[in-house]
Amino acid sequence: MNRNDHNPELRDDVGLDIAIGVLELCSVARGVEVADAVLKEAHVEMLFATPVQPGKYVMLFTGAVQDVRASAAKGAQIAGGDLVDQLVIPQIHEQVVPMLKRTGGKINGQLDAIGVIETNTVASTVSAADIALKTATVDLVDIRIANGLGGKSFFTLTGEVSDVRSSVAAGARMAQERGLLTREVVIARPHPELVRHL
Repeated sequence: MNRNDHNPELRDDVGLDIAIGVLELCSVARGVEVADAVLKEAHVEMLFATPVQPGKYVMLFTGAVQDVRASAAKGAQIAGGDLVDQLVIPQIHEQVVPMLKRTGGKINGQLDAIGVIETNTVASTVSAADIALKTATVDLVDIRIANGLGGKSFFTLTGEVSDVRSSVAAGARMAQERGLLTREVVIARPHPELVRHL
């Protein structure tokens, strides 16, 4: 299976603006309605809006901070009880969106440490990855969202052991506070054979 099949495809014809928003719903039909409302509420660009496993609907949009906040608020209002999770990040870390596009992730050589955070929603994984990357000097290796994972999502990062521990702790704390953390791990000096499979 092609690893690119796992994440929804981001539009190549739209550039990332300063802010991003994510709305995640438990209904595909309501998700389509919310995506329309998000686009009509303010000047935002939809990077993707699509069904994901298991029967959820996720949208990622970008624009100026005020526009993203307005569109996210309108979308959440219309979603009502179908809203699973949401986020607005005013300044997303530069490594996150390229990994959503699956344009990176190549690991060369022996790693000092790897960290993995697994959550129950797409929005919480994106938010945890952003916080983890802003906490210490680490590199994002991969983000996988929803498809092929039963609706869960996770990301993997690497760096010095102390940096990975700090980053994972910060991202996991955010997800835990929202009740969406599945598991977090830090592995010091991972086996070279494991690294080949990340």
